[in-house]
Amino acid sequence: MESTVRTAPAPRRSLLAAVCFAAAVLATALVGGLAAAGSAGVYTDLELPAWAPPAWLFSPVWIALYVLVAVAGWLVWRAAGTRGAASFLAVYAVQLVLNAAWTPLFFGAALYGVALADIALLTAAVAATLLLALRHSRAAALLFAPYLAWVAFATALNAAIWAAN
Repeated sequence: MESTVRTAPAPRRSLLAAVCFAAAVLATALVGGLAAAGSAGVYTDLELPAWAPPAWLFSPVWIALYVLVAVAGWLVWRAAGTRGAASFLAVYAVQLVLNAAWTPLFFGAALYGVALADIALLTAAVAATLLLALRHSRAAALLFAPYLAWVAFATALNAAIWAAN
């Protein structure tokens, strides 16, 4: 009879997985960063709601969130492995793609409505990622919570900007 208890991965394999999660998130951040060049000026030129954060706040928030997302993904992988977390990994990848797409849509192409659709899907994907993570690691799910809160806030901000511009 096959055991259902998962043992911790070998340290070298675990480190490689951590590097892979970091690389995937870094690639997402780089796409956004390249598309966001000069975005502070674009952002301040928009008609913004009174509750919009200052432009300088976005970079440090996203850096912190990207670290949390990478660590959370790695924690789920450590707890469940590639086969055990296949659905999580698929949704994790989808949310990274949606995340990477938003900045070029919003700042690069000024397609605020399309960007809103993207970020609404991103919010749903992050919520699904959090719920799937919870099956394997409570710590990982908790690390996704600030990401979900920020993306939900950003969705509301995107909607307000689209309506006003």
